[in-house]
Amino acid sequence: MTAPLSRYQMIYDVVLRIPKGRVATYGLVARLAGMPGRARLVGYALGALRGRVPIPWHRVVNAQGRISCRSDSCSDLEQRLRLENEGVDFDAQDRIPLERYLWQV
Repeated sequence: MTAPLSRYQMIYDVVLRIPKGRVATYGLVARLAGMPGRARLVGYALGALRGRVPIPWHRVVNAQGRISCRSDSCSDLEQRLRLENEGVDFDAQDRIPLERYLWQV
């Protein structure tokens, strides 16, 4: 599935605003980008980055506060390590307590 670059750019612009040490859900990013209900598109946009570093993709998690599985399992560990380095904690079920770390817009 492809989307016009402008839609992806709108998503990236939102992700760039997520502060260090905070996370946003795919759905929240979609809503803030003006595309409510398009959480999956956020995932596609972030997947299209392919390692381009300036976008803090690691700050986007699913609605349960979990890291969503990717085809490359190494990126899951990388995402967790990046979040932990920013001070984000995980509980015993590998979830981020969203009541503490969710970005309040």
